Amino acid sequence: MQGSTIDSTQVELNHSPIAHAEAHHAEHPDLRVFGLLVFLFSEGMLFVGLFVAYLTFRSVAASWPPEGTPELELLLPGINTIILVSSSFVIHQADHAIKHNKVAAARNWFLATFIMGAIFIAGQLYEYNHLEFGLTSNLFASTFYVLTGFHGFHVLVGLTLIATVMVRSLKAGHYSDTKHFGIEAASIYWHFVDIIWIVLFLILYIL
Repeated sequence: MQGSTIDSTQVELNHSPIAHAEAHHAEHPDLRVFGLLVFLFSEGMLFVGLFVAYLTFRSVAASWPPEGTPELELLLPGINTIILVSSSFVIHQADHAIKHNKVAAARNWFLATFIMGAIFIAGQLYEYNHLEFGLTSNLFASTFYVLTGFHGFHVLVGLTLIATVMVRSLKAGHYSDTKHFGIEAASIYWHFVDIIWIVLFLILYIL
């Protein structure tokens, strides 16, 4: 009788929703990070196309920027670059914290990253407001606004992801050391945004 009871319990456990979910997960591995990387690769190709177009315009132009175009200031963009690149190290701490089941610490690191990203956007808007050329002034101006504006849009998307993660982290048990895809995805996306900006900064402001 006792053996039959144990066998019956084992059968029930094997057919429980939890057991079924675990079996399903084992049969179908989580490919969400791979999907995110594929998406970021496609976004990267868009930026590569823009970079190639810019460099092509520059190589065939008689002078670049065109004569009469005010030079770009380096101080504000340089400070913005330091802030954005530093934010990658900050958000990495959030990823490290959640893997040690420190949800509150991860949320605080995300908050710091959000503030740094918001400062970057504010700095970019300030720069736009004080530039002495507009979107249609010449080819250099047009490509400058397209490149920096497209990147700025991606920063805003990243800030939205970070804010969403912070809100969700307030719910008990939503993130843990074994369940943290949202935090990981937002971190990977933010690193992508930072890497693109480094390339963009070098092309537009340094070369």
